[in-house]
Amino acid sequence: MKKIILSLLMCLGFVAGAAASEGGIQWDKFPQEKVSDVASLQNGAKLFVNYCLNCHSASFMRYNRMRDLDLSEDQIKKNLLFATDRVGDVMKTSIDPKQAKDWFGTTPPDLSVIARSRSGGGGTGADYLYTYLRSYYRDSSKPTGWDNRAFPNVAMPHVLWELQGQREALPEVEVKDPHNEGKTIHQWAGYGPLVGGTMKPGEFDSNVGDLVAYMVWMSEPAQATRVRIGVWVLLFMGLFIVFAWRLNAVYWKEVK
Repeated sequence: MKKIILSLLMCLGFVAGAAASEGGIQWDKFPQEKVSDVASLQNGAKLFVNYCLNCHSASFMRYNRMRDLDLSEDQIKKNLLFATDRVGDVMKTSIDPKQAKDWFGTTPPDLSVIARSRSGGGGTGADYLYTYLRSYYRDSSKPTGWDNRAFPNVAMPHVLWELQGQREALPEVEVKDPHNEGKTIHQWAGYGPLVGGTMKPGEFDSNVGDLVAYMVWMSEPAQATRVRIGVWVLLFMGLFIVFAWRLNAVYWKEVK
């Protein structure tokens, strides 16, 4: 229980900058259909172990659970098993937490339930993660050389930059304040490209969607089964109520 509470607290710390729903940027809508697409989940699992598991762990998720994604144990061993030798192990990172704190200023949180740790006016935790991972830009004034619109002053560098490329924030522009014609406000002007990545913008967004879909699935791998069983239980209960109602009517029919 202590580990679960600690993990949730760390996840909340990871998204502490997600004040987008209370005055920050608007969260983009995560493509929810990817959560039920096995191919997307398999690609998301590959991205997760290659780009996230270097610093973050998922200590409540075992590698062998990915057999639910139509992956054989041999496929998991050959393509996804980098931090351990046993398929039954949990997804832990090899990085020393103390070193990580020295490098980033904070210990990278466990990502087991990160997709369920934040929701609000800006959307769901998946919406936030989908926006966050696509909102990095170059900022030489930051220790890592990166900043993020969804999480200003973020400690984590842009681990997906080779895929997305590098971009900079354009200078803010002055526009009239819609609430006061006599005043002007500074408005975000967007991004300017610096160096292209290995993926086109649409392809990168799709891959980020796959990665977030995997994190959503990882937070509750049995969710699809739970929902499917729940539907059958409700149907059974509905049918049972009809039979019970008619049986009750027949039983008390002769009673006056």
